[in-house]
Formats: sequence, C-alpha cells, structure tokens
Amino acid sequence: MTAWTAHVTVATVVEKEGKFLFVEEYSDGVDYPVFNQPAGHVEADETLIEAAIRETKEETGHDIEIDHFLGIYTYTPPMFPNRTYFRFCFLAHLVQENTHAQLDQDIIQAVWMSLDELQLSARARSPLVIKAVQDAMHGQKFPLSAIYEHPFSPKPISQLDA
Repeated sequence: MTAWTAHVTVATVVEKEGKFLFVEEYSDGVDYPVFNQPAGHVEADETLIEAAIRETKEETGHDIEIDHFLGIYTYTPPMFPNRTYFRFCFLAHLVQENTHAQLDQDIIQAVWMSLDELQLSARARSPLVIKAVQDAMHGQKFPLSAIYEHPFSPKPISQLDA
C-alpha cells in the first residue's frame, strides 16, 4: 500500500472586471486540459505569500499583490486516494499584466473567465477551483495577519532556544 502524503500548496484568486484569472494546464491523471487558479507547491525556505506570488508569476507571467487570505481548502483526489492537498488560498490584485511572458511548461495559457464560463467548461481541475471563486464572490476574506510563519532558522532544533 502506498503511504499517505500531504502536499502544501498555494493558489491565488485574482479578479478583474468580473472575470477571474485561471490557467489552462495539463494535470496528472486527466487526458484533457483543465482550468485552475494560478497555484502550486510551496518550496523550501519560502513563505506562503512568497509562494503564491511566485506561482502566479511563473504560471501567468503577471505581477500581483496579495491583499487577503481567502482560506484553507483540502482535497483528496479520487484517482490518488493517498494524496491530500492542503491549499492556502489568497485574494490578490493585478499589478502588471505580462501577456508575452514565458510560462511553466505544463501551462497552455493564462485566461480570464467568469465563474459561469468556468462552470460551463466542466474543466475545473478540482472542486476547490470553483469553491474558491464562490467564496471570493461572497466576500469571504481574512487579514493576512491570520497567518503566522515563524522565521526560518538554519540552526538544528537542539540548538534553538525555547
């Protein structure tokens, strides 16, 4: 039996004139492209907010600023029952749109769509994609101060002061 693994990920919900920023991408276990928020894994020595800004830039080419914390979303895909994603989702606004940027290799394109257009496509990568947009549209938001990330320390745990 395969061991259960947790994946810490981030995603951004960016709205502009009633449309939301999505990426059309290829995903494991699916034979067709899907739509997702700009999202990805948190890397070593990176805060959640830094990861969200980086992933949005890598997947869309766009520069954003994080405004609020939207929430924590969890998902265990039916095709990968031993894998659970813990998704920290943020609300952001567009600072600079860079339509000619080189995007991550699995990304087909960045697109702006309404929630209705996303739902009609029937190609949301997971239920979390739709749920995050719905929550944003209903005004859900939390201050960024709701997240505390202790500064990274290169010292071994045995040498840290309590």
